[in-house]
Amino acid sequence: MDSVDAEIARAQEERRKMEEVAPLTSLTFDADLYGGANRFEGYELSIPVTEEDEDQDADGRDLARRMASYTGPKSLKEIPRGAEAEDDSGFKKPQRIIDREDDYRRRRLQRIISPERNDPFATGEATPDPSVRTYVDVMREQALQRQKEEMLKEIAKKKEEEKNKAAAEPAPPAQKRRNRWDQSQEPDAAAKKAKTTSDWDAPDSTPGIGRWDATPTPGRVADATPSVRRNRWDETPTPGRLADADATPAAGAVTPGATPTGMTWDATPKLAGLATPTPKRQRSRWDETPASMGSATPLPGAATPAAAFTPGVTPVGGVDLATPTPGAINLRGAFTPEQYNLLRWERDIEERNRPLTDEELDAMFPQEGYKILDPPSSYVPIRTPARKLLATPTPLGTPLYAIPEENRGQQFDVPKEAPGGLPFMKPEDYQYFGALLNEEEEEQLSPEEQKERKIMKLLLKVKNGTPPQRKTALRQLTDKAREFGAGPLFNKILPLLMQPTLEDQERHLLVKVIDRVLYKLDELVRPFVHKILVVIEPLLIDEDYYARVEGREIISNLSKAAGLATMIAAMRPDIDNIDEYVRNTTARAFSVVASALGIPALLPFLKAVCQSKKSWQARHTGIKIVQQIAILMGCAVLPHLRSLVEIIEHGLSDENQKVRTITALSLAALAEAAAPYGIESFDSVLKPLWKGIRSHRGKVLAAFLKAIGFIIPLMDAVYASYYTKEVMIILIREFQSPDEEMKKIVIKVVKQCVSTEGVEADYIRNDILPEFFRNFWVRRMALDRRNYRQLVETTVEIANKVGVADIVGRVVEDLKDESEPYRRMVMETIEKVVANLGASDIDARLEELLIDGILYAFQEQTSDDANVMLNGFGAVVNALGQRVKPYLPQICGTIKWRLNNKSAKVRQQAADLISRIAIVMKQCHEEQLMGHLGVVLYEYLGSASQTDPYLKEQT
Repeated sequence: MDSVDAEIARAQEERRKMEEVAPLTSLTFDADLYGGANRFEGYELSIPVTEEDEDQDADGRDLARRMASYTGPKSLKEIPRGAEAEDDSGFKKPQRIIDREDDYRRRRLQRIISPERNDPFATGEATPDPSVRTYVDVMREQALQRQKEEMLKEIAKKKEEEKNKAAAEPAPPAQKRRNRWDQSQEPDAAAKKAKTTSDWDAPDSTPGIGRWDATPTPGRVADATPSVRRNRWDETPTPGRLADADATPAAGAVTPGATPTGMTWDATPKLAGLATPTPKRQRSRWDETPASMGSATPLPGAATPAAAFTPGVTPVGGVDLATPTPGAINLRGAFTPEQYNLLRWERDIEERNRPLTDEELDAMFPQEGYKILDPPSSYVPIRTPARKLLATPTPLGTPLYAIPEENRGQQFDVPKEAPGGLPFMKPEDYQYFGALLNEEEEEQLSPEEQKERKIMKLLLKVKNGTPPQRKTALRQLTDKAREFGAGPLFNKILPLLMQPTLEDQERHLLVKVIDRVLYKLDELVRPFVHKILVVIEPLLIDEDYYARVEGREIISNLSKAAGLATMIAAMRPDIDNIDEYVRNTTARAFSVVASALGIPALLPFLKAVCQSKKSWQARHTGIKIVQQIAILMGCAVLPHLRSLVEIIEHGLSDENQKVRTITALSLAALAEAAAPYGIESFDSVLKPLWKGIRSHRGKVLAAFLKAIGFIIPLMDAVYASYYTKEVMIILIREFQSPDEEMKKIVIKVVKQCVSTEGVEADYIRNDILPEFFRNFWVRRMALDRRNYRQLVETTVEIANKVGVADIVGRVVEDLKDESEPYRRMVMETIEKVVANLGASDIDARLEELLIDGILYAFQEQTSDDANVMLNGFGAVVNALGQRVKPYLPQICGTIKWRLNNKSAKVRQQAADLISRIAIVMKQCHEEQLMGHLGVVLYEYLGSASQTDPYLKEQT
């Protein structure tokens, strides 16, 4: 300890001596360049909060004007800014990968890292362990999954058909529901209506009385007309009622329905003394009076009957209706198992929700940093049992379940410091590295657990550590890769790469770890090939170019380490996977394998897959592998071009539409990669392609047209002219297509066809140009950037064949269009056409229209992108040369007028335009006009310097 203190003291003494030798105040500098004592005098020391504050700040405006007037070299603008500058701008690129991914790319998180598989090269001819998954097991699981999906689709399809069938059938006429109050007016209505033989519809023994009618009492004479059925809601007859309620009583007679003397209205009728017996009727359980429960209403002074009796048939009171509470169960007699468990659960919940003791709180929180507060004097804890939380009872007898014991010593929201000098853990890292926080002695762990703990420490240093920690940990992981083993390494690395909160830098570091480890493990990675592919394949479709390069590099090294057979065995089940995302990434991974191990090694496998009879998904993925090989390898496919075309050519006539589409796209990719060679290899597909463009529509037609567009430039001039005229009929028809993707492809194919030798200018001028300009040169095309680019390039290519006058003459009027994006597209087209071909074909009338149009477009521009107008103006003026002399006074007048504009941007555009046309003005011997412009510029420079101290100092 003393040696450390002495070393610190010695270092401090040396620093003090150095400061004494060269103090900061002794530094000398040029006061003229760096100012006086306060070099930051005049700078703004605070940032205005609101726009009003900014407007009131004159010094801030001066500083902004100085900065805006400064013009540095263009190379400085191309220097990428640092992270701090991006933070200040407010448009910083999101660091987390998932934040910038779309829904399709996020499907990578739904994939499961499969268990390790059997390595047949390691086991040889021995029978593999049943616990290890073999190729047969994987294929069986894939087949079962595919059958399940097909079955679910069939069920959904049948349900949809039944639903459509039910909707198509005419609905039966709705019957009018008979109201219970309605009476049948027809005597034989009951005979006409078919009645069901329900027990409730059985006829009563007493004619004319409904089932729900009151019990007939003696003294009531039956209805004279038995066919008229009395309604169920008729009043209940009372004893002594001798006539019907509707009859008019005679003089001195008793009113029907009157209450007899000496009887209350709710008393039980007395049957004694009545001569007429009660007619016999069917007994109803609702007619019973509960006799086993004693008096329902307790007498005065009597106790409320206990709840232990057996309830009668008719429930009385609320004791049998309310849901029993645990406190009321004791009043209901003997316990049932459910009631016993309910009480036990209540006691358990009360125990779990009891207040924590001081000892338990001391165990959960650190001793320092916390203070025990006394409760307020007015605090009264809740002791009412009715307000305590009751557990919801679950079904009785959950098998083999016991409530787990709670670890009350667990710490919440109190992060531990990582032991042993490990870097800080993010909250999302606890899932993977939480075991490192357990303060267990490593000697107590098994060798395998110690190895895993060591790997986790090194990975945490690589992921979150400082650069020196990262470098050391990466070297240790690389050197000890075979010692750690492939299983423990990949079981820790791959889940980290599937982490949803992973950032770009962290993914880059973990991929670097896999790359280094692969080099060391070599053939030991074979059981883990599919695991690695599940994690690395999504990199192949990432929007970041460098991520795609890293993914291809990992898969290439994995192919060389594991071998072709292992790669095919690992990826074969994914070729006909039901998920399109899996098939897409698998096809791209196979193309990387082909580039690493050679196309000839993969050709037999591709031929078998593309001719699969079991599923169209396998054929689709096999053909897509060929497409990705062509895109990835480019002209390297030339030696194998004929073989690749023969493998996929049958897909043009496949029964599945998606297979036909991907086949045409693959042929287009092969033709693009082989250009300008290889037309002989496509002889076998020309006839199916030409037949297909006449029989297909939509996306399939677009794919076929794209393939033809790339094949025609490979042909000789005679054949190219013939096939162009044949396909142009279809193209002109599709000019009117509303589909944006179809428009892009049609414009691209037109460009490819007209650029081919053998296509005459007259044919283009007469047959293509009218429809082309009528359908494509519209304002809407200027709004989509991709359409904008493609249309300009195609028009320039057409101009190369038919000349400047035909193209410029058709678009020159559009320079005065009210849509600025459209004017910009027209100006860019004219600039490129004139720059390529010159202005010799432009006659005097077109020359006037052109100068007038570019002047209007230049003056009406309002967007920030002024380079298009400046470049177009400069290109046209330089191409016309001395022919522009009559228009120079008008152009210079416009420039002088715009130099006087209050907008700095407009003045800058006018000054830039002078620099573009100065050479032509000298060619036209307009030195006097140039001198006048120079004087104007100098005067404006002087007036600007009077208002701007910085400019005044420079001048």
